Amino acid sequence: MPAPALGRGDLATTWQLLSVLLDYPDESLTSRVPQLRAVAGALPEVVGEPITAFLDHVGSADGRSLRAAYVETFDVTRRCCLYLTYFAHGDTRKRGLALVQVKQAYRRAGVEFDADELPDHLSVVLQFGAQYDQDTAWGLLGEHRAGIEVLRMALTERASPWAPLLQALCDTLPELKGDDAEKLARLIDAGPPSEEVGLDLAPYTLDPRLNPSPQTRADLGSSIPVGAPQ
Repeated sequence: MPAPALGRGDLATTWQLLSVLLDYPDESLTSRVPQLRAVAGALPEVVGEPITAFLDHVGSADGRSLRAAYVETFDVTRRCCLYLTYFAHGDTRKRGLALVQVKQAYRRAGVEFDADELPDHLSVVLQFGAQYDQDTAWGLLGEHRAGIEVLRMALTERASPWAPLLQALCDTLPELKGDDAEKLARLIDAGPPSEEVGLDLAPYTLDPRLNPSPQTRADLGSSIPVGAPQ
């Protein structure tokens, strides 16, 4: 379960904050920074400090530049993909089945996913865990732990302002070991699986399917305030 520093309430709050901040930074984000910073400040330092560092960046950044950087970071570069099943299944047919399984996991928890966004988007999974079923989300994140680590490493290498958010997320998850460490080594070496034949694509190069129009990511169907559920 959660890292020792976090109880279930703090974990829910952390995941909800990360869900909001890993979403597309629309024009309302800057005005919400004081509220979000107050919530982050009440969390344990291991997660509160990196989230606050990102909010400091948002507070000082030009909104248009921030949105352009988000698209360049997450919607173009494969290693910075926010869709969890992509790391495990890449361009293969198995990814479609994996997406169905994520939706079925939501359904078993009593949540019918009908948003335009894919159900494996990291913001969606984190919101689901924060507001509906922490244990199921924990399982989904754990299943894709190696991919999350690739994302963290890629953002860190780019000195991305979003890197602290992935560090905070990883600090809520188990350390990589065993099979997860092996999966990570394979991802770093070869990239996600691919069924493309006859194409000489280097790992993590541009994939047009990872280029949605820049808009706020769909949530699970309702407007959820930041904070741990009672």
